[in-house]
Amino acid sequence: MNKKLTQTIKVCAIAGLALCSVILFWYAFIALKVQPLPQGEILDSYAFPAPENIEMTLTEIGERDFSFSYKSFDGAVVNGQISYPSIEQETYPVLIGISAMGRGYQRWWTDAYKGRPTVTRVNEIGRSATEKGYVVIAIDARYHGTRKDPNKPLSSIMNNLHFFGDKSDYEAMIRNTVLDYRVLIDWIRTQKELNENNLNLVGYSMGAQVALLIGGLDAQIKRIFAVVPPYLDDKTAAVAPKNLAPLIVDPEVLLITASDDEYASQEENKSLYSAIASKKKEHLTFTGSHILPGNYVDSLVDRL
Repeated sequence: MNKKLTQTIKVCAIAGLALCSVILFWYAFIALKVQPLPQGEILDSYAFPAPENIEMTLTEIGERDFSFSYKSFDGAVVNGQISYPSIEQETYPVLIGISAMGRGYQRWWTDAYKGRPTVTRVNEIGRSATEKGYVVIAIDARYHGTRKDPNKPLSSIMNNLHFFGDKSDYEAMIRNTVLDYRVLIDWIRTQKELNENNLNLVGYSMGAQVALLIGGLDAQIKRIFAVVPPYLDDKTAAVAPKNLAPLIVDPEVLLITASDDEYASQEENKSLYSAIASKKKEHLTFTGSHILPGNYVDSLVDRL
């Protein structure tokens, strides 16, 4: 065999062995491991001190449209928007829109934002809900939209989770976003024109994850529309919807999934659906990937 070729083979073999060693080291000492948590411990992690005054401030930005801000349980400022139907009513059903990862609250009202299209089409859901007489409300998740932190970009949170086995920032982001919504829901229940018995959550992707977690914590939610939630196992047990799904007993639930979703297999979607305790549940699967075809909107809106 040619001496140069022999040397090349040796170098490749050494490089391959080194790469395997690095991968084994990463898997053994860095990668996230499955760590189940008792349900009671998960519930305890979502306990929060109810603020006495959230200092809700509303600013009119259009006819019956308002931007708002309030202080959450930990003093963090939350920003969002609330829109009322054109026809005045004594009380209004409420649709709370919960955005996908990386998306701001504005997506529930516009088909494009900062030159980027709203590919999830949640703006169509928001528009249809308003036409049906719903008040539509959405806020920014932690580290999203108006709440971005240059010292902790979303990319670094996800890189720490996937590559460095550090889930602390990711779990805190999801948990605190859930609690921001719970503070908002507490405020909604104090508003006499908003029907506290007709609260509906609609979430896409990460938003669906958040909606299901809220549903497991709040039995008084009327309906949950969970669109392509990512499937999380017990590597991030505290924020995995499957762990609180058995507590979703009273709300109606519509789970919408994709046949070829890169974030949840069909078997994982079936497992999540089975875990949801409500007897008033339905599972629709659309052909496609994580960005669903537009007709999913019609199926959802028909059930409002």
